[in-house]
Amino acid sequence: MNFAYTEKIEKLRTRLRAFMDAYVVPRQREFVAQLAYGQYPISFMAELKARARGEGLWNLFLPALDAAEPGTRLSNLEYAPLAEIMGAVPWASEVFNCSAPDTGNMELLHLFGTPDQKARWLAPLLEGAIRSCFAMTEPDVASSDASNVTTAIRRDGEHYVINGRKWFITGAASPGCKVAIVMGKTDVTAAPHRQQSMCIVPLDTPGVRVVRDLSVMNHHSYETHAEVVFDNVRVPASNLLGNEGQGFAMAQARLGPGRIHHCMRCIGQSELALELMIDRVQARVAFGRLLSEFDSIQQAIARSRCDIEQARLLVLRAAWTVDTLGTKAARDDIALIKVVVPEVQLRVVDRAMQAFGAMGLSSDTPLPELWTTARTLRIADGPDEVHLRSIARRELKSNEARVGHSHRYYLTPDRRHESDMRNESL
Repeated sequence: MNFAYTEKIEKLRTRLRAFMDAYVVPRQREFVAQLAYGQYPISFMAELKARARGEGLWNLFLPALDAAEPGTRLSNLEYAPLAEIMGAVPWASEVFNCSAPDTGNMELLHLFGTPDQKARWLAPLLEGAIRSCFAMTEPDVASSDASNVTTAIRRDGEHYVINGRKWFITGAASPGCKVAIVMGKTDVTAAPHRQQSMCIVPLDTPGVRVVRDLSVMNHHSYETHAEVVFDNVRVPASNLLGNEGQGFAMAQARLGPGRIHHCMRCIGQSELALELMIDRVQARVAFGRLLSEFDSIQQAIARSRCDIEQARLLVLRAAWTVDTLGTKAARDDIALIKVVVPEVQLRVVDRAMQAFGAMGLSSDTPLPELWTTARTLRIADGPDEVHLRSIARRELKSNEARVGHSHRYYLTPDRRHESDMRNESL
């Protein structure tokens, strides 16, 4: 494994940082002010997107782009450090047409879409002309297990009829969102992981109703997180994405790279929190000394650096594994980063808040938003417990043939492994 950035990626990192410093970071206050007044779209977003595309910083996440499709063909490992840079400003990814859930939906359409589906929906998404959403989570079932979804996708002649309720559907309440990819069940009699299918649903289809924009941690996101009802929504059968019964597998394919993107953005936000903390403690005086002179502050800085570096290496390994061996082979690595990285961000941001004191709890710094993002990710894309269970089950399974093998490391000669005693008792 070699995680060193190539000359190509170092040049892209330099260009991306320069763009962020020159055009994105200076608009942060203006963005927050417009968001507070409910303005959408943000007045300068189109300008920044056009500039980013003109500079070749566009669609950086899709390694399999066709020659005629706009963007830069980067692997997951190559894209990871760029996602980190974008992540420092939560809304910045949209500037480069690299924001979720569009990235995952573009991947799905690229992998499984028909030529007509690609022409109608993938092309405008790649151009950044529209936004999209992915409708899987439901309020009435534990949606961390995608086999639980209850939304019905029923074939009726040359159409599918969709009935169900979804919530926390990122982007669905945004005026720029024009299409949803909906996860539902087409055959409840099939094997548990073959019941689900995905259907492309334009949001202006009769029967689609955005009920509300849900608040997250008591605030409303720029991206929106909507509750959406599908009431006898009728779409052409040609809107089925992939084949019937393929939905669960497609969801897994979509989530793998997406989780890497999320985690690298988290690394960028953790770096920002640490930068803010260091700058603060080198200028703030308490009890006659700079905060940076206190041992507790120095330990907080050092532990934050340790946390970030370990988390970054874990994410880069996951990206390398996806690129080299495929998403299925990387499932353990993806589960690991999904648990570790948000927890790291929470620790780093919490230390920064503590160093800032009361100001760290206010909207004068980005710290509360960075903390909220990390806390949300401990549930989004599957709660920690699901990933921890998955990791533990594979660890236990891999050791089944070797149970009792570790007893040879005991230092007491007559110490026998519990499995030996259990076998004797039987």
